[in-house]
Amino acid sequence: ERRKEMIRLVRQEVESSRVSIRNVRRDANSDFKSLQKEKEISEDDERRGAELVQKLTDQKIVEVDKLLEEKEKDIMEI
Repeated sequence: ERRKEMIRLVRQEVESSRVSIRNVRRDANSDFKSLQKEKEISEDDERRGAELVQKLTDQKIVEVDKLLEEKEKDIMEI
């Protein structure tokens, strides 16, 4: 019973981590858009930057998911 509660708490933390990662992506993309509007970077640079940020976001979310999986196994083994 206690293990299930701990897993639930871990999942909540993981979800808040995912939200934080997505917020960073949103902020970075809005920075790229504002730089492009001010003509400091080209549209191609904005697109490349957004693609890079998306790749990094995907990688970090996969890492967080792997950590969740490992932690669930640890909790259930104890």
